[in-house]
Amino acid sequence: MKILDVHEGVVPISSSIRNAWIDFSSMDCSIVAVVSDVVRDGEPVVGYGFNSNGRYSAGEILRRRVVPRLLVADPDALLAEDGQLDPTRAWDFMMANEKPGGHGERSVAVGVVDMALFDLAAKLAGQPLYRWLSDRYGDGAPDDDVFVYAAGGYYAPGKTLRDLQDEMKGFLDRGYRVVKIKIGGADLAEDLERIEAVLDVLGGDGSRLAVDVNGRFDLATALEYGRAIEPYGLFWYEEIGDPLDYGLNAVISEHYAGPIATGENLFSLQDARNLIRYGGMRPDRDYLQFDPALGYGLTEYLRIQDMLKQHGWSSRRCIPHGGHQFSLHIAAALKLGGNESYPGEFQPTGGFADGAVVERSRVGLTETPGIGFEEKAAFFKVLRQLHS
Repeated sequence: MKILDVHEGVVPISSSIRNAWIDFSSMDCSIVAVVSDVVRDGEPVVGYGFNSNGRYSAGEILRRRVVPRLLVADPDALLAEDGQLDPTRAWDFMMANEKPGGHGERSVAVGVVDMALFDLAAKLAGQPLYRWLSDRYGDGAPDDDVFVYAAGGYYAPGKTLRDLQDEMKGFLDRGYRVVKIKIGGADLAEDLERIEAVLDVLGGDGSRLAVDVNGRFDLATALEYGRAIEPYGLFWYEEIGDPLDYGLNAVISEHYAGPIATGENLFSLQDARNLIRYGGMRPDRDYLQFDPALGYGLTEYLRIQDMLKQHGWSSRRCIPHGGHQFSLHIAAALKLGGNESYPGEFQPTGGFADGAVVERSRVGLTETPGIGFEEKAAFFKVLRQLHS
């Protein structure tokens, strides 16, 4: 097997919504197609990848650094002992001559290609990715379905409490039991009104509502909000302060009894390990949200899973950020605690296969070889245009 070419492009995922830090009016993401020399049904087998929402496209890094290094790599060096493509062997080539640290957008670019290589490897093996991963990195018995929660509740121009409630009712109608909304983009009084409006829809059950600050709060504000929301018994209190302020997170964990979730903006094994060492995260109740697509890919995520196991963490405490098919496969294969879902945002990349059905906040996976982007018609049309 040899990689013939890598095509790179950009797809917009913009909208008028905002969280406590940014709006998404100009949000986009990188997409790639890795073309192999293996031909089936008259066409080359192609692996596809993209980056999760929240980070912009990384085309310059892809074009100038990551992709050229992959294309000059010895094809045999990318193969496992059985002669099959091993995506983890590409990581060292893509990261050649890169200094440690500074994990920003570089990790996004590597993650995009890493995803495409895993898609390609599973397709070449004729397996859906979650089964391929489970056989190689899991216990060979993947989960049949995965817990998913519906992420929404963004701030938007003219959006009323009734609009917010209708949005949440729509999630419930689509089979979700747990939902998430943004906070921190308004004052405490308004955010409490928004929380209570959603709780009315949920029958007062706070354990079915998560709230997300997107890293906005300083310590004083974080503690103030924590005291106000703790009586609700929420599903979790997410990304409360700056993702690298482990001390702030540790203080919050001492004062807030409910579950805390964070990690989506930590993009390396080293940063993830520092969170576990210094962030006060509690393995009996808290959740880790490292994003395999943004953080140097699944290759790095596997290293993070090994580190967590060494520190006494269950894989079930991991619920990745991203809300897409790649992390859904990973969740099933590695027996994670679940996966994010974006039923109404970040199209065409977000969400699962067109025929996916959510029942009681659980969803099954497609048996299509690879990640299954072919079962997501609008997105696959864009991906095909990269190399057609």
